Amino acid sequence: MRILAIETASEACSVALFACEGESREVIAHDHRLLGRGHAEQLVPMIAALPDKGRAERILVSLGPGSFTGVRIGIAAARALGVAWGVEVLGYPTLALVAAQAEPDDVTVCMNGGHGEWFVQNFSSSTAQDDVRSLSPQDARTACLHDAIAGNRAQDLAAMFEAGEKRAIDLLPDARSVIGLDQTWLSDDLAPIYGRAPDATPQKGPQKGQQKRPGA
Repeated sequence: MRILAIETASEACSVALFACEGESREVIAHDHRLLGRGHAEQLVPMIAALPDKGRAERILVSLGPGSFTGVRIGIAAARALGVAWGVEVLGYPTLALVAAQAEPDDVTVCMNGGHGEWFVQNFSSSTAQDDVRSLSPQDARTACLHDAIAGNRAQDLAAMFEAGEKRAIDLLPDARSVIGLDQTWLSDDLAPIYGRAPDATPQKGPQKGQQKRPGA
């Protein structure tokens, strides 16, 4: 069976195609690019450049949290390919992937959020110890439970402690590592994990005693 992995939740955009047989997992092809922006323009050509245009029997895609736009682009592409190929599409949490890439059994993942906040989550033996939270740097310091910190904000968080107290593992999520995720992280619910409330709130309807405008 072939598996296509799509990772677009950060400034990196990556895809990987795997061949799986029994316990064997082989990377057939892989592309990892540091884009910052431009995932929408780059993702589909990156998949098309894979052997057999990335055709697979299963698709794994990042659900976030991370870049709102990047997460939605990845999920939309995975859903479209899943329908076109008639295959299963499963999602996984981005911070769980970063924790798996970091390798220490106990690690705090710290990734860039929005509005000056960081996404923070603690892991022990590949198991989440708490929910992902979007925190201010000072609150992130309080939430950090482990000596090892992984992610693209790892160095910033480690610098808030005494020198040598924390070890920073500076990395971005990479589709190549998705195949190593524990199966319990995979979900057929493809709802994005935003990690914090949306920036915009729906406009409330007219208050009691107020009238709707004509045509509203």
